[in-house]
Amino acid sequence: MTNHDPFTGRPVAEDAAAVLEGFRASGGRSFHTYTVSEVRDLYERSCAANGLIGDPLSAVSDFNVDDFGVRVYDPQVSRGPTPVVLFLHGGGWVMGSLSTHDGLCRRLAALTGLPVVAVDYRLAPEHPYPAAIEDSRAALHWLFSAREVHGLDISNAVLVGDSAGGQMAAVLAIENATNNSPVHVSAQVLIYPMVDLTMSTRSYARVGEGFPLVADTVAWFADTYLPEGTDRTLPDVSPALAQLPAGLPPAFVITVDNDPLADEGANFAAAMARAGTEVHYQHLPGYAHGLLTSAGRVQRGEQKVDEIAAFIRRRALVKVTGGASGFETVCRF
Repeated sequence: MTNHDPFTGRPVAEDAAAVLEGFRASGGRSFHTYTVSEVRDLYERSCAANGLIGDPLSAVSDFNVDDFGVRVYDPQVSRGPTPVVLFLHGGGWVMGSLSTHDGLCRRLAALTGLPVVAVDYRLAPEHPYPAAIEDSRAALHWLFSAREVHGLDISNAVLVGDSAGGQMAAVLAIENATNNSPVHVSAQVLIYPMVDLTMSTRSYARVGEGFPLVADTVAWFADTYLPEGTDRTLPDVSPALAQLPAGLPPAFVITVDNDPLADEGANFAAAMARAGTEVHYQHLPGYAHGLLTSAGRVQRGEQKVDEIAAFIRRRALVKVTGGASGFETVCRF
């Protein structure tokens, strides 16, 4: 690792340095300095250049649900009732699509042997809050109510999301546990989640320039997604501030150090642990926001995908086979 990044004063890992240097050499403009159409195109090209190469799968199908789409990646492993991964992509509710995270979803399906269902939720500013979270709720319901459409006999769901997608995965997990829903959520994976839109944690002051996502970028995302006057402490806006119920599904939370979201992710992991949730928390010095969408070029990102897949299999399949019902609080800070 380098000793001190000139912008944050924190380390930069050797395997992440080339991607960061390329960004800075090309002008170092953060996402919020572009128009919406420009940033969407930029994000598509960045994910295509830096993301994982998609694993070939025998069955990939697109469906329409209400006003949005979903894509089902099915490795077609011989099975009866199966867990399924519901994947919610990042992009600040403004950018991102099925294609930006296609390689990641294919890899998760191949590694877990489980169907992965990616949600192409509606984006702001055309569709502001609460459109994205409403679509995510509808997609989870669709999984369990539309077997005749998608052909999957679903036993339980694992919620996975990066950044803004991590926020929506966290919201769905909280709502599902609070409402005693018949939908069985067996685990949640929150990757550098954007879970406190009051933007009051200290890491915002640390990451102000030099990276694609900085404090002003998060502010722009939030202002674009949330109508003026929206209460930013609402539980489906800032789940880190929510009253957490008992019985939340086991969580794997990853934060990265050169990221304005680092502290809120850590705070949320700690809050879940205090509520009695099994929490596996990892903080990665030397890395920046977007690690998994750069996993084709950053080795640590690909390693984290392997670990996420192992966690998904371990937690989802325990529930199917009637494993131990008690939760162990495991929180590594």
